[in-house]
Amino acid sequence: MSGAARLRAGFLPLVDAAPLIVAAELGFADEEGVALDLRRAPSWSVARDWLTMGEVEAAHLLAPVPVAAALGLGGQACALAAVMVMSVNGTVTGVSRSLAGRLRAAGHDFGFTDAAAAGRALIGCAGAGLRIGVPFPFSMHAELVGRWLGALDPQALSRIAIQTVPPPLMSEALAAGDIDAFCVGEPWGSIAVESGAGELLLPGAAIWAFAPEKVLAVRETWGEEVPDMLDGLIRAVWRAGRWLAEPDNHTAASELLSRARYLDVAPEIIDRALGGRFVVSARGETRHCPGFVEFHRGGANFPWRSQAAWIGQGLARRTGMPEAAAIAAARAVFRSDLYRRAMAGTGAALPTASAKVEGAIAVDLAVASEAGRLILRPDRFFDGSVFDPGDCE
Repeated sequence: MSGAARLRAGFLPLVDAAPLIVAAELGFADEEGVALDLRRAPSWSVARDWLTMGEVEAAHLLAPVPVAAALGLGGQACALAAVMVMSVNGTVTGVSRSLAGRLRAAGHDFGFTDAAAAGRALIGCAGAGLRIGVPFPFSMHAELVGRWLGALDPQALSRIAIQTVPPPLMSEALAAGDIDAFCVGEPWGSIAVESGAGELLLPGAAIWAFAPEKVLAVRETWGEEVPDMLDGLIRAVWRAGRWLAEPDNHTAASELLSRARYLDVAPEIIDRALGGRFVVSARGETRHCPGFVEFHRGGANFPWRSQAAWIGQGLARRTGMPEAAAIAAARAVFRSDLYRRAMAGTGAALPTASAKVEGAIAVDLAVASEAGRLILRPDRFFDGSVFDPGDCE
């Protein structure tokens, strides 16, 4: 679009960066008056630092990173705003080939749906000193792994070492014996299988059925200075997510994401994630995970303040901070107000509330929205627990 304002945005080479990439490549951003200049970061710490230091105006970030910044974790003093959720779920856990062998010998079937069974098997076979790779200390990966295994065996966490490994290096770390297991976004779990380094154990959706994985984040001050550009960016990414939600577009999306400047991975591996169809071992075993990653449906893009509160509680518990203060600070980071402003008049189904009880939806649920009805997807936690942000006030 002639005259579109240039906007630099950082991303990591992951399938869930797709909304930003599609927004730039298919013209959604241009149509909203935004000329997206995408920059691939080598790690989450780099992507965060680019954003806080003004090297980029927006970034594809792990959902807990802006919350951690608000809590003063990670050495960043810059206030970040999560203006929308870019993707829900999209992660996998996996294990080394040797650990997979022990799990199979103990009778685990790698069924890919039962988080309790997989977690108990992992705890039972791993022994002391289990090393699990996650992409960043402040990540949904770290939060989900901790709550999953901790719920099954509170003592297990004292025997587990969580190590930071950038997503593209996860397979190499597993092959080198630096870690025994991992939780990572696709396609890097599948790459571990393709390389022969490991096997897939469980999708993240089996732990929390509708977990906010990545957010679109900006500096608060930047968003205040250019509200029209921010609104255009939100709408462009939302439109890209809607396009990605259509199965007929998965082949084209896979080809686009596979390009060297984006993921630089074979398109068929990317297509597996988009369709939730996985090869879980070198023997060619397959598993299907419907809704493995969601970019649009079920209110996926709405930045629920209750999800931010859940993240804040988890970070507080891990770092010893007062929970009430952490939850209050976290809620303010997920900017449902800015998302509503950007989407006003588009016909998008926006919930009338900005918080809900997390983990309480067992089947598709119709709720009131500002434009008719919104169908929320199941969001159960594997152990049946719920998180009511009202209980934290």
